[in-house]
Amino acid sequence: MTMTASTAQAQRFREFKMPDVGEGLTEAEILKWYVQPGDTVTDGQVVCEVETAKAAVELPIPYDGVVHELNFGEGVTVDVGTVIISVDTDPGAGPAAAPAAQPAPQEAAASPEEEAEPQGRQAVLVGYGAAPSSTKRRARKPQAGVPAQPEPARAALQAELNGRAAAAPAAAPVAPVANGTGAGQAGRPLAKPPVRKLAKDLGIDLAAVAPTGPGGLITREDVHAAAAPAVASVAAPAEPAGQVSAAPESVPAEHGVVDAAARERRVPVKGVRKATAQAMVASAFTAPHVTEFITVDVTRTMKLVQELKQDPDMAGLRVNPLLLVAKAFLVAIKRHPEVNAAWDEARQEIVYKDYVNLGIAAATPRGLIVPNIKDAGVKTLPQLAAELGDLVATARDGKTSPAAMTGGTVTITNVGVFGVDTGTPILNPGESAILAFGAVKLQPWVHKGKVKARQVTTLALSFDHRLIDGELGSKLLADVAALLERPKRLITWG
Repeated sequence: MTMTASTAQAQRFREFKMPDVGEGLTEAEILKWYVQPGDTVTDGQVVCEVETAKAAVELPIPYDGVVHELNFGEGVTVDVGTVIISVDTDPGAGPAAAPAAQPAPQEAAASPEEEAEPQGRQAVLVGYGAAPSSTKRRARKPQAGVPAQPEPARAALQAELNGRAAAAPAAAPVAPVANGTGAGQAGRPLAKPPVRKLAKDLGIDLAAVAPTGPGGLITREDVHAAAAPAVASVAAPAEPAGQVSAAPESVPAEHGVVDAAARERRVPVKGVRKATAQAMVASAFTAPHVTEFITVDVTRTMKLVQELKQDPDMAGLRVNPLLLVAKAFLVAIKRHPEVNAAWDEARQEIVYKDYVNLGIAAATPRGLIVPNIKDAGVKTLPQLAAELGDLVATARDGKTSPAAMTGGTVTITNVGVFGVDTGTPILNPGESAILAFGAVKLQPWVHKGKVKARQVTTLALSFDHRLIDGELGSKLLADVAALLERPKRLITWG
């Protein structure tokens, strides 16, 4: 069977599409390319790093060959299934052009109605687009004694005025008069209603303001400059040739009016921040949250932490209060297994889980993520310490895999590392409870009938009230506190 030229080209130039590296992800941002066109690549070689809504992931190429083309640059968000790189798998066959992309099915053939449309229409997602107007407006003659205004300036001014100003008899805009003010045809300065209101509030006569806008339009900045003549008149020092001056700081004008836009910056919402925002909104408005608090003396727990650091079985492992809080939480869940559940809205069922995947909220340079320790409830204390240390280190390096952030059942958030006493944590979507561990501080505490300085912390437990009643949630939190107050119970209760 004879192979066609197009088939041969397709087999030679292999295209690699953006994969779904998580569960149902729809897009990813290309953070960094490790290869460039002309570089040789091998099967399994990492060619780029992408950031999904859950983590940063490195993508390996499944082909051997030479990079032919990178379809997108760094910083571009690409939909899953879109070709991002093509590889020439037979570079020794000589120069050849990569196969042209096949047209989408909906664009493959035009219908008779589309072919009959007059040219000049713009393509849109729905319908045929707007046809060009068949009517033409006669050009307005310039008034006597007034220079004709350039077309771009007239269009810009018309757009400015038509956007917000009330309807008024049409009048041709007039260029600024010789005195530099923005006076119109009848001596009325050209300014939009918000600018006029600003001038009125500041007590500024618009007729005395020098306009800088298109066609003699007075802007907000012009009014501010007129309100602060002393500031506006100070000449800036000369900049060395080729040096770019920094944006000047906003200077408050008279009467306390400032230009807020000059002191604001906007950052696109994407990646981990976008996923976190969507998850928190979905959780807050889906699961009815209840939060309870308890203050507990953890002096014995803090002493146990110091003892464990000297234990040979814990050598090389990171031992800290969070480790014992996690262990106490797991033991308390074992005593009240009904809290380890999920709400299935579609099937109207409660799913009780015989395993605990313990999530640990981690702050990373890319935002908040919640990786979890699988089957944490059956792990020994050394195993739990090892996995907790690996989890935190991997999260800080931005290498947490999407699989590590799925399937969680409960979560701990350690707000105490920031010196915060406690908070009202929001549930991770699909989970039943989240425990906030506050800062441990020396406080006066009644111990054995006497007031002494003891190490005290506050715990906060938020839970899904659809799954956990107040009694059950209270018992769970009380057990965690009792375990931390007397950590020997980790042995007797565990």
